[in-house]
Amino acid sequence: MGSQSEQAKPAAGRCSGASPRGAGSSPGPRWQPHGAAGSCCHLEPPGWIGWSGGVGRAGMWGCSRTAGRVLPHRIALRRMPSIRQTLQEMGVKVSEVFPELRHSRSGSAAGPKNGTAPTLLTNYLDTQYFGEISIGTPAQTFKVVFDTGSANLWVPSYKCSPLYSACISHSRYDSSKSRTYIANGTGFAISYGTGSVKGFLSQDVVMVSMSPQQGDATVLPAFPFIFARFDGVLGMGYPSQAIDGITPVFDRILSQQILKEDVFSVYYSRWVLWGAGGSEIILGGTDPAYYTGDFHYLNVSKSGYWQISMKGVSVGAEMLFCKDGCSAAVDTGASYITGPAGPISVLMKAIGAAEMAEGGVSIPLTPHSISPLPVPSAASYILRQSQYGEDICVVAFSGLDIPPPAGPLWILGASFIGHYYTKFDRRNNRIGFATAR
Repeated sequence: MGSQSEQAKPAAGRCSGASPRGAGSSPGPRWQPHGAAGSCCHLEPPGWIGWSGGVGRAGMWGCSRTAGRVLPHRIALRRMPSIRQTLQEMGVKVSEVFPELRHSRSGSAAGPKNGTAPTLLTNYLDTQYFGEISIGTPAQTFKVVFDTGSANLWVPSYKCSPLYSACISHSRYDSSKSRTYIANGTGFAISYGTGSVKGFLSQDVVMVSMSPQQGDATVLPAFPFIFARFDGVLGMGYPSQAIDGITPVFDRILSQQILKEDVFSVYYSRWVLWGAGGSEIILGGTDPAYYTGDFHYLNVSKSGYWQISMKGVSVGAEMLFCKDGCSAAVDTGASYITGPAGPISVLMKAIGAAEMAEGGVSIPLTPHSISPLPVPSAASYILRQSQYGEDICVVAFSGLDIPPPAGPLWILGASFIGHYYTKFDRRNNRIGFATAR
């Protein structure tokens, strides 16, 4: 089944390109060229959406509803060392930072007030792909994880106490320096299993959308965020996952009806060096340059979550797990393929893997050792890393018991998405997969 898209409608009307209030006037209406030659969009903040293109991309403004839908918009992503890899480079064992990993690969936590399942803090241990957004006027830039497993946007606040070292080591939002800031002050707390991010809500221009509510984190757990290369999280999940009924950023964009399609797609390049680009999130469409063949779609199996039904997990020709089917979340904020601890343990024994003291599972670095792994290819499930001056192969599987009602649940992270260009379709509540180039 192929992907479908509609032709971009031409922008309505023409204008001189000059702002009625003159150059440099802000805040107020802005005129930016768009669409057919000589046409433009009249943006009236805070009613319309504007965003920038992230790292190395030219800025771009969305039009009002009368101006038609715009072309898909690209957000560049960079691949950086994960928290786990940063700790390993420092000679620090992950189990020293997360004592609970010494005894069990399972996790449980009380859910937030709206009944959604908390995101485990350890989920971000292996996150590698980050993009840039800007907040405020003038812009303050932040590196964020675009996370389909959550639905809120938060970044560290300038008001975060120096006692929280994780705040000091990251970019912090200073509302006093933004002329588009609108005070809110409502407190929030996001549970992450081993800790909480706490703060208050603010409203400002976010250059991915305009005037959504964002969270200013004033309490940020030192571990693991002090070691993180990203500043915050931008949730791409459904509104049902958001705390306190806050409208997610992507839903703000959808409400303006400016995207060519009500979708976003994720391409994770597997062949780039640390700090390099080549990965993208595209809002409103897909890019044929990133995939071959057609998209194959699976309907969302749980309303309000990027979750699908999985038929089974096999090693070689033998179906070992999920013989009667199971649920899997497609999570851009995770790196590994995660499953219940019991089945993962059996899987590791089947391929001859050994658990490392620092967390994770390794196998000997030889071509023969990865040959029994299942399709799409053996290399798909291996992360080659350097540790203490030696090359090791880390298996891209991790055991984690997610309790009911959210679990049991498998999680398909970047190790899976890197091999399948993934399209998240909000209009039709489905996820499309195509073979990535």
